[in-house]
Amino acid sequence: MCPSVTLQTQLLDCLTTLYGDGAGACLARVLALAGQHREAMRAGRERLWDARDVVLIAYGDQLQHGAQTPLATLRQFLQQQGLTELIRILHILPFFPSSSDDGFAVSDYEHVDPAIGSWCDVRELAGCVDLMFDLVLNHCSTQHRWFQQYLAGQAPYTGYFIESDAAADLSQVTRPRSTPLLTPFRTAAGVRHVWTTFSADQVDLNWANPDVLLEMLHVLFSYVAHGARIIRLDAIAYLWKQIDTPCIHLRQTHAVVKLMRLLLDACAPGTLLLTETNVPHDENVSYFGAGDEAHIVYQFSLPPLVLDAFLNRDATPLMSWLAQLEPARPGTTYLNFTASHDGVGLRPLESLLPAERVERLVAEIIARGGLTSTRRRTDGTDSVYELNVSYFSALGDPADHDTVTHVRRFLAAQAVMLALRGIPAVYFHSLFGTPNDREGVQRTGRARTINRRKFQRDELLSLLASPTSPPAQVLAGYRQMLAVRGQQPAFHPDAAQDVLELNHPALITVVRTCPTTGQQILAVTNVASTPVSVSLPADFGPDCAATLWWMGATWGAGGTLTLLPAGGAWLSTYRAR
Repeated sequence: MCPSVTLQTQLLDCLTTLYGDGAGACLARVLALAGQHREAMRAGRERLWDARDVVLIAYGDQLQHGAQTPLATLRQFLQQQGLTELIRILHILPFFPSSSDDGFAVSDYEHVDPAIGSWCDVRELAGCVDLMFDLVLNHCSTQHRWFQQYLAGQAPYTGYFIESDAAADLSQVTRPRSTPLLTPFRTAAGVRHVWTTFSADQVDLNWANPDVLLEMLHVLFSYVAHGARIIRLDAIAYLWKQIDTPCIHLRQTHAVVKLMRLLLDACAPGTLLLTETNVPHDENVSYFGAGDEAHIVYQFSLPPLVLDAFLNRDATPLMSWLAQLEPARPGTTYLNFTASHDGVGLRPLESLLPAERVERLVAEIIARGGLTSTRRRTDGTDSVYELNVSYFSALGDPADHDTVTHVRRFLAAQAVMLALRGIPAVYFHSLFGTPNDREGVQRTGRARTINRRKFQRDELLSLLASPTSPPAQVLAGYRQMLAVRGQQPAFHPDAAQDVLELNHPALITVVRTCPTTGQQILAVTNVASTPVSVSLPADFGPDCAATLWWMGATWGAGGTLTLLPAGGAWLSTYRAR
């Protein structure tokens, strides 16, 4: 690799932040490694994203069928259901050998778990969709070769993990869990207490050691060579540890993200970085940097705010947040979602909802069969960190088992997400309205299992066989929205977004505008339990606007739009340019 002087200077700046006087020697190693991988990495793309970019989040073993590998079964199912025509990007959750946490305790970064498939299966998937891989870089499994060598006292692995005095004051450390931060392990040198931010089976890597950086850059480059278009940096916020600090969002962590961005832009342009930081919004968007860190960040405030709007029949907090939401910098965007393999995080609601309203949200989810997970605060107390629930079950009504309204409410929530500026991401279970998997929770003892059900392929097909079943209705509704959405210039991730105040607390009203075509789309949704009638601006009335998508909505006299409970519409018009 022959980098420009400018690139070398930028890389050296990042490495100096990390390793001080050792930056120069580390730079030589980084450049040599990049040079070794450069030819194998995918050629660059001209575009970043467009309206057709939709992400599907799924486990590699989401579907199983006889002796066929789960990855092959997943590919064939998506193709046969016509979903590869509607969804351009597949986020395959960690598909590597792992010892726990449904793949996030990686014991081998470089091979596909043979119980899931092979790199050949991954290549075949890459032939029909773009791929997103997880780079699980904060920690690895206790079963990983590196940690086993650490336990045996073998160099250089004795420096790959973070030891601490068991009596050290670590009260300032921001915790995402309630489990102990330090876990004792018996090593060749005696008992050592090792950092385990997420669980006793997930040991934190020591990024203060340049060898760890080089190991993980090798993994990053190999993932790109295997076809990843997007790299998701899992739990990146907690990467760098420094005693007497909160150990979250440290400047060294941002330097690592910037370093990876520089290397990917140089070696594999068009490969995108997504940071996973389930924290309050202002902290979350800090990973855009100055447009030189992540290309994409999650909209973590969106899932709980949408739930709050529908469960309280009041969209005021959601609309207030949307009104003050800053557009992403050029060359960056948001990833919008309502559900994922994790629960619905509550930290992103800080400063957005009063405490009593958050408590009410927690109570409503528990009433719908959901669970909660906690984290330990710096004062030593535990607080609810996330809601563990199927998003479909979360939008049910325990007092009313009207399936038609339940399906409409769920699809209306998805329509809100799909209409927002950014790239939409859809969890596999959201395509089918999968309910809470309480049996799975009993089987594993883990709250997050409630939203991680795995299917036999034929079992899912049988659920879809009846067009009146909730899974079939949800899938049909989702197909319709995705087909319409991908054809609209105003739904480009970069198209402008404004809120339209219609002075009704139950209405979510967003206007998207394409600057090149002049297309404007009004997305309107009713979260109330009763019909709402509203007069729209003339441009969006029945005489001027085209109806792109319509659910539980009718036009009345004088151009009044009436929306049933959980009714919604996307209305399109064109302004003069």
